[in-house]
Amino acid sequence: MLDQNIKTQLKAYLERLESPIELVAALDESDKAAQIKELVTEIAELSDKVTARFDGNNTRRPSFGVAKAGEQPRVFFAGLPMGHEFTSLILALLQVSGYAPKVSDEVLNQIKGLNLKVNFDVFVSLSCHNCPDVVQALNLIAIYNPNTTATMIDGSFFQDEVEQRKIMAVPMVFQDNEHIGQGRMTLEEIVAKLDTNSAEKDAAALNAKDAFDVLVIGGGPAGATAAIYAARKGINTGIVAERFGGQVMDTMDIENFTSVQKTQGPKFAAEMEAHVREYDVDIMNLQRVSKITGANQTINGLVAVELENGAKLESKTVILSTGARWREMNVPGEQEYRTRGVAYCPHCDGPLFKGKRVAVIGGGNSGVEAAIDLAGIVEHVTLVEFDTKLRADQVLQNKLHSLPNTTVIMNALSTEVLGDGSQVTGLKYKDRATDEEHVVELAGIFVQIGLLPNTDFLKDSEVELTNRGEIIVNDRNETNVQGVFAAGDCTTVPYKQIIIATGEGAKASLSAFDYIIRSGQ
Repeated sequence: MLDQNIKTQLKAYLERLESPIELVAALDESDKAAQIKELVTEIAELSDKVTARFDGNNTRRPSFGVAKAGEQPRVFFAGLPMGHEFTSLILALLQVSGYAPKVSDEVLNQIKGLNLKVNFDVFVSLSCHNCPDVVQALNLIAIYNPNTTATMIDGSFFQDEVEQRKIMAVPMVFQDNEHIGQGRMTLEEIVAKLDTNSAEKDAAALNAKDAFDVLVIGGGPAGATAAIYAARKGINTGIVAERFGGQVMDTMDIENFTSVQKTQGPKFAAEMEAHVREYDVDIMNLQRVSKITGANQTINGLVAVELENGAKLESKTVILSTGARWREMNVPGEQEYRTRGVAYCPHCDGPLFKGKRVAVIGGGNSGVEAAIDLAGIVEHVTLVEFDTKLRADQVLQNKLHSLPNTTVIMNALSTEVLGDGSQVTGLKYKDRATDEEHVVELAGIFVQIGLLPNTDFLKDSEVELTNRGEIIVNDRNETNVQGVFAAGDCTTVPYKQIIIATGEGAKASLSAFDYIIRSGQ
């Protein structure tokens, strides 16, 4: 099951166990149960502090739980936690034993204070790079709340249950069998969702803060870089982020950031946040901005920032770096069948469509890459492109055309997502040359048609936007509003790339510092 290299690494981790633990398997006669038994046995053989038992009473079989010796398991794995979930397994082994998690005391105390009595199930696919954060968060909550359990369920292990619950997107979370969320969620987001008083407490704490010199809005590459550059100047720096890492968290492979030959989005984002935390930056995560008022419109000459929770912050300068999000088709049926066949992440949700027919909307690099990846999993992929030609790099086009189970339809306008009331059954499109309408029968639609700037909160503000919603900036990253700068994918700067966003974040920060000096604030 585990190769020698992985065994060596795992053995080293198990030396950090704080106390003895037990792996308690609940098995049946299936081949999958044999795999779980093999994995549990191999882990137990690597440490004297790990015992394997095969008398588990978990009703979901095959599965295994992790428990401190003498206690009942509260963390369960219904499947083989390999691939992206191997880290979740390692952390569960350590943290159940008493090993301290790498979270702030504030968040840990909030977890302990939840006082829950619930069972969490999270459905995952092992190729999903968004799933581990959710699994690890729920495991941590279960570890510190004695009446709570958390179970990772590999959809490929329990295909019948996936079909029954009509799960077509991961991660998908259930609390006592009631659906409470899907998609990427951080520990802080999940805890905030479970802690009903968190919004009020956050607002009170934010209102008490002094004015900043530089306040960055957005925690992606542009925002993180801007915060680092400002903090290095020794000035009071804050960063407000709806989700630290931004769109990078939804990116799989990164191979074009100079000096980093290859990494993955979540890892890049984690290292980016760690870099910011090396400096004296006040990070205010899980906060959404609702309004910006320029310095020339306020009584005290400071830029005013209002948050959706009612809190208000002030700063001498503000840097808008809110990034972008996936563009939607905006056709009938898209919202109705979102997570029920309409998806935006082929890496995460692709395995759920194994053996089925799907479509990819969009013929750029992301669309063609998605079609290529999906072709190795599903029965057939139909790529639908609005233009008369594909816009992806030629090497990607060549690969796509070489695959036997793909079809490309060009000059096509997607007009409707079809379904049976519970899940997607097809896509309706119009041939732009003939105006004829066609229907493709399929089970899933992956939308890959570019990005939209996250600037909706600015549409009624003083900040000038293009008709596409991009913030208009000059070569110094200044907007038309005094004291307000902008950087990254939310601006008019061409080429939406991570490395360009980081450069623009640095420029915006230096310009903001120069503004502070010249204005004598």
